[in-house]
Amino acid sequence: MTVALMWEARAAAGRGEELLRWAQEQAGRLARRPLRSETFRAPQDRVLVITWWDAGYDDPDLPELPEPDGQLAARAVHRWRFEAVPDQP
Repeated sequence: MTVALMWEARAAAGRGEELLRWAQEQAGRLARRPLRSETFRAPQDRVLVITWWDAGYDDPDLPELPEPDGQLAARAVHRWRFEAVPDQP
Protein backbone atom coordinates (compact mmCIF):
# COMPACT_ATOMS: atom_id res chain seq x y z
CA MET A 1 0.00 0.00 0.00
CA THR A 2 1.14 3.57 -0.62
CA VAL A 3 0.69 6.16 2.10
CA ALA A 4 1.25 9.89 1.64
CA LEU A 5 2.23 12.03 4.60
CA MET A 6 1.46 15.73 4.31
CA TRP A 7 3.16 18.36 6.46
CA GLU A 8 2.06 22.01 6.19
CA ALA A 9 3.29 25.06 8.09
CA ARG A 10 2.95 28.81 7.90
CA ALA A 11 6.05 30.89 8.45
CA ALA A 12 6.32 33.70 10.95
CA ALA A 13 6.18 37.13 9.32
CA GLY A 14 9.02 37.65 6.85
CA ARG A 15 10.47 34.13 7.29
CA GLY A 16 8.87 32.28 4.37
CA GLU A 17 12.10 31.55 2.48
CA GLU A 18 13.80 30.44 5.68
CA LEU A 19 10.93 28.02 6.49
CA LEU A 20 11.05 26.67 2.93
CA ARG A 21 14.80 25.96 3.17
CA TRP A 22 14.38 24.45 6.64
CA ALA A 23 11.60 22.09 5.46
CA GLN A 24 13.67 20.98 2.45
CA GLU A 25 16.63 20.24 4.72
CA GLN A 26 14.45 18.28 7.15
CA ALA A 27 12.94 16.24 4.30
CA GLY A 28 16.48 15.31 3.24
CA ARG A 29 17.33 14.17 6.78
CA LEU A 30 14.46 11.72 7.34
CA ALA A 31 15.51 8.48 9.01
CA ARG A 32 14.32 6.56 5.93
CA ARG A 33 14.13 7.57 2.30
CA PRO A 34 10.56 7.93 0.99
CA LEU A 35 9.47 6.59 -2.41
CA ARG A 36 8.97 10.21 -3.42
CA SER A 37 9.03 13.65 -1.82
CA GLU A 38 7.81 17.04 -3.05
CA THR A 39 7.89 20.49 -1.51
CA PHE A 40 5.45 23.29 -2.36
CA ARG A 41 4.92 26.90 -1.32
CA ALA A 42 1.80 29.05 -1.32
CA PRO A 43 0.74 32.61 -0.49
CA GLN A 44 1.00 33.73 3.12
CA ASP A 45 4.39 31.98 3.41
CA ARG A 46 2.90 28.50 3.66
CA VAL A 47 5.08 25.45 2.98
CA LEU A 48 3.81 21.96 2.18
CA VAL A 49 5.88 18.77 2.08
CA ILE A 50 4.36 15.51 0.81
CA THR A 51 6.23 12.22 1.16
CA TRP A 52 5.08 8.88 -0.28
CA TRP A 53 5.83 5.57 1.46
CA ASP A 54 5.39 1.88 0.80
CA ALA A 55 3.77 1.18 4.17
CA GLY A 56 0.51 0.59 5.98
CA TYR A 57 -1.71 3.53 6.87
CA ASP A 58 -1.13 3.13 10.62
CA ASP A 59 2.59 2.33 10.41
CA PRO A 60 4.04 4.06 13.49
CA ASP A 61 7.59 3.93 12.13
CA LEU A 62 7.10 6.36 9.25
CA PRO A 63 9.37 9.36 9.81
CA GLU A 64 7.58 12.69 10.10
CA LEU A 65 9.04 16.13 9.61
CA PRO A 66 9.40 17.83 13.00
CA GLU A 67 7.87 21.06 14.25
CA PRO A 68 10.02 24.07 13.36
CA ASP A 69 11.24 26.10 16.29
CA GLY A 70 8.65 28.46 17.72
CA GLN A 71 10.18 31.54 16.13
CA LEU A 72 10.12 30.18 12.56
CA ALA A 73 6.46 29.14 12.33
CA ALA A 74 3.38 31.31 12.90
CA ARG A 75 1.32 28.36 14.18
CA ALA A 76 1.51 24.64 14.88
CA VAL A 77 2.21 22.36 11.92
CA HIS A 78 -0.74 20.59 10.28
CA ARG A 79 -0.24 16.91 9.43
CA TRP A 80 -2.37 14.44 7.49
CA ARG A 81 -2.02 10.85 6.26
CA PHE A 82 -3.64 9.60 3.10
CA GLU A 83 -3.92 6.11 1.66
CA ALA A 84 -3.64 5.68 -2.11
CA VAL A 85 -6.85 4.54 -3.81
CA PRO A 86 -6.81 2.73 -7.15
CA ASP A 87 -8.24 4.68 -10.08
CA GLN A 88 -11.69 3.59 -11.16
CA PRO A 89 -12.64 3.40 -14.86
